[in-house]
Amino acid sequence: MTEPARFAAPTTVELGPAEAPLVVLFHGRGSDADEIIGLASSLPTGLAYTAVRAPIAEGGGFAWFANRGIGRPVAESLADTMAWFRIWLDTAAAPDRPVFLVGFSGGAAFAGGLLLADPTRFAGTAILHGTLPIDAGVPTSIGRLAGAHVFLAHGTDDTVIPAELQARTWSYLTGESGAVTTARRFPAGHFLTQPSVEALRTWLDERIEALA
Repeated sequence: MTEPARFAAPTTVELGPAEAPLVVLFHGRGSDADEIIGLASSLPTGLAYTAVRAPIAEGGGFAWFANRGIGRPVAESLADTMAWFRIWLDTAAAPDRPVFLVGFSGGAAFAGGLLLADPTRFAGTAILHGTLPIDAGVPTSIGRLAGAHVFLAHGTDDTVIPAELQARTWSYLTGESGAVTTARRFPAGHFLTQPSVEALRTWLDERIEALA
């Protein structure tokens, strides 16, 4: 398996000890790694954090996949970028240590796609103010995520992500997916708040303690 030729090697911003469990941060559509890495300062110490820049240039920033509409990835594009990421992760970044995925908005859909494609690969996945990539070529069958650990945060006033996709994501992750899901709704729009970040930090602390 070779890296998709049209994508350069990932551009990353890294913090923390190189051998610690790795938390990979995925920014939202039109943003970049330099913005999302700031989240690491509010998360548990002692972990390694890597913010990855999405491979597709868009709107002065970068995107994880081509869209059919907000929250609706083009299946072929998502498959290409997931393959690109997994080659980097499994050969260069973290072939033999626990990996957590934390994605915001479009980055949440990308993290969700990676989880659905390979449910046993990751120690935990956080979907922040985003949705799973529903109807985008990744399986969402009953019990698909059995045993996987997921943190889901939605904003009650989020008008960016279609409400129907938010509802389907919530229902699937807290129900038929089989995932061990911590799901929280916060009085916020399409942005992270201090309570949502604190809840994410608590979830990560609990997952690290469970691994230990």
